[in-house]
Amino acid sequence: MAKRELVVLTGAGISAESGLKTFRDSDGLWEGYNVYEVATPRGFAKDPELVLEFYNMRRKNVAEAKPNAAHFGLAELEKDFNVTIITQNIDDLHERAGSSNVLHLHGEIFKMRSVTNPTLISEIRGDIHVGDLAADGGQLRPHIVWFDELVPMIEVAVEVVSAAEIFVVVGTSLLVYPAASLINYAPGRIPKFIIDKSIPYTGSIPGLTAIEKPATEGVKELQRLLLAGQ
Repeated sequence: MAKRELVVLTGAGISAESGLKTFRDSDGLWEGYNVYEVATPRGFAKDPELVLEFYNMRRKNVAEAKPNAAHFGLAELEKDFNVTIITQNIDDLHERAGSSNVLHLHGEIFKMRSVTNPTLISEIRGDIHVGDLAADGGQLRPHIVWFDELVPMIEVAVEVVSAAEIFVVVGTSLLVYPAASLINYAPGRIPKFIIDKSIPYTGSIPGLTAIEKPATEGVKELQRLLLAGQ
């Protein structure tokens, strides 16, 4: 029997249990920084050294973090479903847990790109400094989608969600657009699940099952529910 298409949208809540802090619960501060100073093109133009150092620290944080039971649980679902992870997170914890099909909406912390050519992307494990140049001579910056920037992968994500046979949301406030709008593209007839320790407002979405638990506990319950419905 063909595997069903399972699409999972993940947010900061799934990585929080691996020790990676989020800014959604902290009055717009992220590790003590104003998010608009370190996560916007304006902030980078104003103080590139501050922004680069901020992401150098994030890179170290991610390197030290380990996938948790929620990451591993989603990877395990590939045994029974065709799983596509669409993540708002910039870490690589899904990949390290074994998920084989991950689409990063907001970029990846272990990649960098030229400021003059967004398609000139390369791997980075160490630090980026002011004066570090890409092959085209442009200053290198993190391969991260900042606030006020377009989300290049959103159209691909819409196509993936539109073809889903099961749609799951894990650990996201559904407040960051355009990612939050993806739930609206899931076909109306299909089963939908949302997992969060504090379920965000979702309106009148048909077929939605809410699991109000942290990601690690919620994904375990999701596995039970999905496998019982096979």
